[in-house]
Amino acid sequence: MRSYLDFEKPVAEIEAKIDELRLVAEGDVNVALDEEISRLQARANKTLSDLYAALTPWQKTMVARHPNRPHFRDYCDALITDMTPLAGDRAFGEDEALIAGFGRFRGEPVCVLGQEKGWNTETRLRHNFGMARPEGYRKAVRLMEMADRFGLPVLSFVDTAGAYPGIGAEERGQAEAIARSTEETLGLGVANVALVVGEGGSGGAVAIAAANRVLMMEHAIYTVASPEASASILWRNAARAQDAATNMKITAQDLLKFGIIDSIVPEPVGGAHRDPAAAIRSAGNAVAAALQEFAGMAPEAIRKAREDKFLAIGRK
Repeated sequence: MRSYLDFEKPVAEIEAKIDELRLVAEGDVNVALDEEISRLQARANKTLSDLYAALTPWQKTMVARHPNRPHFRDYCDALITDMTPLAGDRAFGEDEALIAGFGRFRGEPVCVLGQEKGWNTETRLRHNFGMARPEGYRKAVRLMEMADRFGLPVLSFVDTAGAYPGIGAEERGQAEAIARSTEETLGLGVANVALVVGEGGSGGAVAIAAANRVLMMEHAIYTVASPEASASILWRNAARAQDAATNMKITAQDLLKFGIIDSIVPEPVGGAHRDPAAAIRSAGNAVAAALQEFAGMAPEAIRKAREDKFLAIGRK
């Protein structure tokens, strides 16, 4: 059953009418409704296209959090073959919010990092809603070090509201773990590409996204803090999240303009949740193109290119 966002109500009403007509047509073969269904479908498509062509930052935030939007597991299953997840940070334990392992992307061996939010109550709790603890980032560092040693590119799929802020995480050194992961990401001698597939929240995202190429899905968001948290900090009122989303410039379109990201991956009309397969194919092509830019480059040249990229932010 399709899930609609608040601003999609006009489309929901038209598509509900289409479903009703189809049920009538199936129940009575003597009733010809194909022409009316086609007319309504065209109207629904046009309405959807118009809505998504003019989304506000807050509406994009809602799309980025859509429950049916493809998650890391969907991208991994479709794009990575021979995936072998590795667990544990060799210090405390395993963190399933951040999945890491080795596999093949279009036949070439790669290291894969991804934040998984989960898709139902059980898996969301298991993956802690995609909010990694220190052991998750230390696991990422461990695998990035292995990738660097063996000359394997690193692919990061970012989808988190932020690192987990719980007491236990703080006691185990959350800030230090994020800093170490960011340092490792910036210092890799192999090419790394990060793709923000949903939410890119705070240091929890940057820890695996300080890459040679940072890509964003068309309706993803990338922000220093969630709109709700920012509204609470700025105005002491979380209800002003829409104002925060607008003022923080969190959309892919704004971030590309400022040079924070390198390219935008187009989504199907109506968002990635309407056609996950098409969105994932588009993402795969963008990642492949980004990796190709660094084919054959020496480790020092890759590090220098990454350094220049981040030092240039805010100076143009």
